[in-house]
Amino acid sequence: MSSAPPSPLPTATATATATPATPPPGRQRLILGVLVFAQLLIWLDGTILTTAFETLADPDRGLGATPGQLQWATGAYTLAFACLMFTGGALGDRFGHRNTLLAGMALFGAASALAAYAATPGQLIAARAVMGAGAALLVPATMAVISWTFDAKGRPAAFGTLSSFAGVGLAAGPVLAGVLLATFWWGSVFLVNVPVVLLGLGFIARYVPNSRSPKARRLDPAGLLLSTAGLGSLAYGLIRAGQDASFAQPRVWGSTAAGLALIAVFVVTELRIAHPSFDPRLLAQRRFAAGNLTLMTVFMAMTSGSFYLAFYLQGTRQYSALDASLLALPGALGVIVGSPVAVRLAGRTSVRLVSSAALTVAALGMGSLALFDAATPIGWYSLVTLVQGTAIGMVIAPVTGAVLGSLPLERSGAGSAVNSTLRQTGSVLGIAAGGTITSIVYRRSIDGSLTGLPDPVREQARVSAELARHVAAATHDTRLAAAADSAFLHAMHVGALWTAGFALVGAVVLAIGFRPDRRTAPAPARPAPDPASQEPGPALATRFTRP
Repeated sequence: MSSAPPSPLPTATATATATPATPPPGRQRLILGVLVFAQLLIWLDGTILTTAFETLADPDRGLGATPGQLQWATGAYTLAFACLMFTGGALGDRFGHRNTLLAGMALFGAASALAAYAATPGQLIAARAVMGAGAALLVPATMAVISWTFDAKGRPAAFGTLSSFAGVGLAAGPVLAGVLLATFWWGSVFLVNVPVVLLGLGFIARYVPNSRSPKARRLDPAGLLLSTAGLGSLAYGLIRAGQDASFAQPRVWGSTAAGLALIAVFVVTELRIAHPSFDPRLLAQRRFAAGNLTLMTVFMAMTSGSFYLAFYLQGTRQYSALDASLLALPGALGVIVGSPVAVRLAGRTSVRLVSSAALTVAALGMGSLALFDAATPIGWYSLVTLVQGTAIGMVIAPVTGAVLGSLPLERSGAGSAVNSTLRQTGSVLGIAAGGTITSIVYRRSIDGSLTGLPDPVREQARVSAELARHVAAATHDTRLAAAADSAFLHAMHVGALWTAGFALVGAVVLAIGFRPDRRTAPAPARPAPDPASQEPGPALATRFTRP
């Protein structure tokens, strides 16, 4: 599974004190349609890059990117998105949400063009970071415009519509990438964003009102710097461990420790602010904390698995990008199907029962990939992704609803900010952990097969299975190609077990954190009924109705 785009949740701007007159229904639908179109960029970009991993790693067809560079191509986007989202919301409050939408769209489009024509992996990583900054302006402004456009009764349906189209974007992203890669060069997966941006800019300028909060939020530069530095240092340490194949190097453990320390300072700093961008106080509530930590592990597991699965299909199994995207399509469709089913089941039973069981099933699906090899019937892969995607859909929707529903209305904006941040943090850690585990195990597995080979061949073969196959094809060394496939499969098996472990941790956290409260309020005393007026039907119903 690939990383999912951010769920359309109301941000802090939704809790503005003033409530303007809502537009007529026709105008509301038009504005919602424009916002759905604008968000299409975020939804497609959440899955489109994973399909291009194999091509970008190829020295001839792509950039010859190493696993670490591909991790950063994804991680830089998610890191900028996670850390700048608070700033994007505050800028919308101050300068108007339509203006922020326009700025975010323009920034995203310009960065997409730069990414399409990047000549080196470093240029691609930089462009992806700017794309993340554009997304951080787009998402909070979109949620705020919906909150200002629809009244309290209409907002749930509007957010539900946005969620439904997010699932469509999830499913369409890999297929679109497969078609583009089969027809054009790898840069087309980014260049396709440009016409969408141009149309979106025109629609937004024409139809979206420039609403803004009557009380602008203060910017939080200290929180921005600390969160970015902390998550960045932590991600660098984890990704560097994969490149060095060791956690013992000072730059690895030093960066990791520094990242954890900076995140701790960030939390302490936010606790001292009256109205922080990220409010850690909310995590003192058991259900809110458990739900958000569960969602963080879900996104961590999803992005971790997406890293090695792209290489399994297009590398070891030699499927084209289009065929690989079609094979993974059942997983995306499963997410769409699982969400409404879970909401209904949770209403009849409980979120704890439905989602913890579903997450356990998802973990088993992720772990089952440890049984796959180069000859496994490919139909099993699509079946596993279908089950896994459906199970994940049965976790995200009801848990998100329960998490935000556990807070009073006046705290929903702050809760949404914490929820979005922890999701994106899970994605950052997932791509770092998944790629690093795969890289370390691959290097240790292939080392024994490189004895006697020339130093340049050995060095390239140790970087990744893609470079090893490239060298093997150039030197006509079939033994090296087979060794690379074997080493990668072993690395994928280990990574699959770790990914399943991440998901199982989330299932345990959810089951414990969502347990019913032991103390229940005593029922209010009622006067004894008059026996002469007591009817047998209601009396029996009272005796046998379960509270």
